[in-house]
Amino acid sequence: MNILITGVTGLFGSELAREFSTLGNIHGLRRASSDLGAVDLEGLDIQWHEGDVLDFNSLLEAVEGMDVVIHAAGKVSFLPQEERALFQINHQGTVNVVNALLATSVPKLVYISSVAVLGQVPDQEEYDEKSVWLDLPNPTAYALSKYKAELEVWRGEQEGLEVLVVNPAVILGKVAYDRSSGALYQVVLKGTAFFPAGNINYIDVRDAAEITRALVEKNAWGERFVLSKESIPYEVFFQLAAQVLGGVPPKNKLPNWVISWGFPILRGLSWMIGKRLPLTAQVAKIAQCKTHFSNQKVERYLNFHYRELRDTLEWAKMGR
Repeated sequence: MNILITGVTGLFGSELAREFSTLGNIHGLRRASSDLGAVDLEGLDIQWHEGDVLDFNSLLEAVEGMDVVIHAAGKVSFLPQEERALFQINHQGTVNVVNALLATSVPKLVYISSVAVLGQVPDQEEYDEKSVWLDLPNPTAYALSKYKAELEVWRGEQEGLEVLVVNPAVILGKVAYDRSSGALYQVVLKGTAFFPAGNINYIDVRDAAEITRALVEKNAWGERFVLSKESIPYEVFFQLAAQVLGGVPPKNKLPNWVISWGFPILRGLSWMIGKRLPLTAQVAKIAQCKTHFSNQKVERYLNFHYRELRDTLEWAKMGR
C-alpha cells in the first residue's frame, strides 16, 4: 500500500509516518524549505515528493498512485496577524488535497482535524463527535479555518471519497519540539506567574498515531473520532510537568478580570515595544473553561490503553 502524508515534517505527521510504515510504503510531501531536522525521522524510509498543499499541480503529481492520503499539514496559531495564513493553509490547502484525490481517483483520505471544530459553547463543558459547530460570535481564526477544512473533507465523501476524520486535543511530543503544543512545557521551564483556571485535554503523540492506524485497520471510514486521553486542570498538568521536567509551576490562577481589563493594556504595550502577544484574550478565555472532550467512541471501537501523563513527560524530556 502506498501512503502519502502531508505535514510529515511536523509533530503528528512524523509519528504517523512511523506508525503507518508497518502498513505500507510511506511517501512524504514537503516544501523545498522544510526543516527535516525539527522532528525525529531517523530510520524511516520515506519517498519524498517536493510540493505544497497550496500548489495544486504539485499535489496532483504527489498523490498519483497512492492508496491512502493522510492530510496532516496545517498551521496552528492564535495571532490575529496570521489569520490569512491560517485560512490559506488549513482551508484552501484542504480544498486542494480533496480535489487532487478526486481528480486522480485516490480512494481514501484520513484527515487530521482538531477538537477546536467541535465548538466552544458558553456553559457547555462536555463535547463528543456529535457536537456541532455553532456560529457564535468571535470564534478563533484557527478553529474556523479547521471547521471549514473539515467541511471540505465531508464534501469529498459526498463526491466519492472514503474519509476518516480524527479530532485531536492538545498533542504532547518531545520538549525539543518547541512549536505548537511544545510551548506548554516552556511554562514551567521558563517560569510563568499564572495558570488558566480551566482544563487541558491532551494526548501523547504516540497514542494519537497508534489510534489513527488502528482505526484505519478497522476500516472505520465515514467516521470521526476525538483523540484525547483525559481532561485535567491546567494546575495539575503544570505541577506534574515541573516535577518531571524541572522548573517551577505557576502559582496563581488567572482571574477573568485580567483577561477583560489586562489584555487591552498588554496589547497596547506590545504595539509600542514592537512585540507580539503570544496569545489573545479569545484564547485565554477558552483556557478558562472546564471543557471535556469525550474519548468514549474510541473506547467503543478499540478499548485503547493510553500512556500515563508521567510516562509521557518522562519521554518528552529525552533527546529528539
